[in-house]
Amino acid sequence: MTGFARQEGSKDSRSWVWEIKSVNAKGLDVRCRLGGGFEHLEQLARDLAKKKFSRGNLSVSLIVVRDKSDAAFRVNHVVLGELLATLPEIQKQIPEMGPPSIDGLLALRGVIEPLEEDPTEEDQEALDKAVLDDLSIALEALADMRNEEGARLSEIMEAFLNEIARLCGAAEKLAAAQPAAIKARLEMQIQTLLDGSPPVAEDRLAQEVALLVSKADLREELDRLKAHQEAASGLLAEEGSVGRKLDFLCQEFNREANTLCSKSQDVELTRIGLDLKAVIEQFREQVQNIE
Repeated sequence: MTGFARQEGSKDSRSWVWEIKSVNAKGLDVRCRLGGGFEHLEQLARDLAKKKFSRGNLSVSLIVVRDKSDAAFRVNHVVLGELLATLPEIQKQIPEMGPPSIDGLLALRGVIEPLEEDPTEEDQEALDKAVLDDLSIALEALADMRNEEGARLSEIMEAFLNEIARLCGAAEKLAAAQPAAIKARLEMQIQTLLDGSPPVAEDRLAQEVALLVSKADLREELDRLKAHQEAASGLLAEEGSVGRKLDFLCQEFNREANTLCSKSQDVELTRIGLDLKAVIEQFREQVQNIE
C-alpha cells in the first residue's frame, strides 16, 4: 500500500501541484493539506480518495501558485502612513540616519500588495473542477503504483503459502505416527512403574492410549490449516480489496499452529509447528501491504 503520485495543472493565472503519499495501515486515514485558498475542497478531496482506496495512510497536499506576471499592485496607504508617522521618533533615536528613500519604503513588507479581484462564482467553480480533475488523475496514478506493488507481493505471499502447505504435509506424516509412539511410550512408563508387578491388562492400556491419542489428535488442526491455505491462495487471485479477509485468515493460521504445538508429543513435530508460526508471521507482515 505504499506509493507516491504527483500531478501538476494550471488554469488562467493559477498553477498547482498535487502530491499524494501512501503508507501501510489496517484502515484508511486520509490527511489533507490544501493551500492557496482551496481549503474548501478538503472534504471533496477526502471523498475522492475514499472512493479509490479502502486501506492505507494517505497524505494529500495541494500547493497553488498565482502567476504575478500580469498582476496589478497598489500602495497600502494605511501601512505607509503608520511607517511615516514613526520616522520622527526613529530619527531622534538615530540622528545620523538620513531621510528614507522611496525605494526603501516601498520595499518594506505590506506597503505594496497585489490587487486581486475576486473570481466570479462561475470562474471559481471552473477552477475548482480543474483542480479536482487533477486530483483524480493523481489518485489513479497512485492506484496503478499500488497495483504493481500488489502483483509483486502476490508472488512473495504465494511462496509463503506453498511453504505452509509443505510444512502441513510434513506434520501430517509425523502426526500419523503419534498414536503408535504414544502407546509405546505409555507401555514403557507403566512397565517402569510396575516393574516386577503383574502386567497391565491390554484393554486398560488400550483405553489410556485412546484417551491420550484423542487429546493429541492433530487431524482437525491440519485440515483447517490446509483449508485456510487454500482460501488465502484463492483470495490472492481475486481482484478487489482482500486485505481484511487475509488479516482474518492470519489469525486463524496462528490459532491452529499454536494448538498444533501444544498438542505435539514429538520434538520434530513441535519444530515443524514453530516453523509454521514463523512462516505465518512473515505472511502476516506482507498482508499489511495488501489493499
